[in-house]
Amino acid sequence: MGGGGQQTEQGETGVYTWEEVQKHRSKNDRWLVIDRKVYNITQWAKRHPGGSHVIGHYGGEDATEAFAAFHPDQKLVQKFLRPLLVGELAATEPSQDGKKNAAIMQDFDDLRVQAEKEGLFRAEPLFFCLHLGHILLLEALAWLMVSNWGTSWTVTLLCAVMLATSQSQAGWLQHDFGHLSVFKKSKWNHLVHKFVIGHLKGASANWWNHRHFQHHAKPNTFRKDPDIYMLDIFVLGKTQPVEYGIKKIKYMPYNYQHHYFHLVAPPLLIPVFYNFNIMKTMVTRRDWVDLAWATTYYLRYFYCYIPLFGLLGSLGLMFFVRFLESHWFVWVTQMNHLPMEIEHERHQDWLTMQLQSTCNIEQSFFNDWFSGHLNFQIEHHLFPRMPRHNYHLVAQRVRELCEKHGIPYQMKTLWRGMVDVVRSLKSSGDLWLDAYLHK
Repeated sequence: MGGGGQQTEQGETGVYTWEEVQKHRSKNDRWLVIDRKVYNITQWAKRHPGGSHVIGHYGGEDATEAFAAFHPDQKLVQKFLRPLLVGELAATEPSQDGKKNAAIMQDFDDLRVQAEKEGLFRAEPLFFCLHLGHILLLEALAWLMVSNWGTSWTVTLLCAVMLATSQSQAGWLQHDFGHLSVFKKSKWNHLVHKFVIGHLKGASANWWNHRHFQHHAKPNTFRKDPDIYMLDIFVLGKTQPVEYGIKKIKYMPYNYQHHYFHLVAPPLLIPVFYNFNIMKTMVTRRDWVDLAWATTYYLRYFYCYIPLFGLLGSLGLMFFVRFLESHWFVWVTQMNHLPMEIEHERHQDWLTMQLQSTCNIEQSFFNDWFSGHLNFQIEHHLFPRMPRHNYHLVAQRVRELCEKHGIPYQMKTLWRGMVDVVRSLKSSGDLWLDAYLHK
């Protein structure tokens, strides 16, 4: 038998307490628990398909709920886990760690199993074919319009709006394939994901996977969710502003961040930060496959538009399209998360963690289309593999489960969601100023 948190010899397994498991949460010594089984993922993390960070964020913790949320074929994954097994939890130990609520975890697992039995994790092929079709139609119409009607300012502006719309909708579509929510076989989701994000958008599937799954695993958690890593340009939530204020950190005038947000985040996130970061990541990681896919996007774009606008004109049009798309993307993605709780690691159960960091926007045909069904952000975060056209079918049961356990389920109008982004930035900025001046 193993004990004291020490790994047993190969072929043997031990029995561990949570205290022993939690000693193994460093980068060079990392264990986690799935269904009471203890695994040493120290070396495997480097080869993890979703990236080393997302699995590493659960070092020393129970990862059962995250494991079920992200992996469609758990029997297949068990083949990779088996060699990593070092033991199991002692019979006297609870199945969950930290502040995780066993009753909530059981009720949520029952809901997930029931949703799977009802076929809510099965995709409708026609839905995604039509969605891809309307993206390709917009791309074709934009080019045909300037080809036949010329490149006047009015026609060019309309072309840019159509291209920005197709790019935004392609962003929602690649999100579907990236979450393995379309095809039964993961390999087909991965292949089409590379086509959509690479050829249709000029970005990297691996860059997106490694970044986005961290966000889902630990939403709104400092040092674990890259979506709230703001390069010290903004301070978020209620804790970080006070910490920065007390330490007299002033990289920016944060009490004005709700004003300069409009000049920095919506216009520049995609055309500047994301474009640079994606290219840098593909080159530095030598991700030649994703780079090849992205290259096909640029070859197709310049082949179509250089004869019409010239090289500089085509570059200008591309930047303007990214500029428009960036506004769309930032408002949709931030209104679900930025006004919610943003904290350090809390070690909460899946349902509580996702509901405290996520809110919904009211359903309508426009809101569904405009946000790629991310107006159902709560359901998406709880069931990331569920096809988005089924979110509304499980939403009422999620709300009832939240009511049962006293967990707030927030629903807003589209306008209120956007306004709350600015309000939350102002509130955080005021907290920083007060701490900076008086603490």
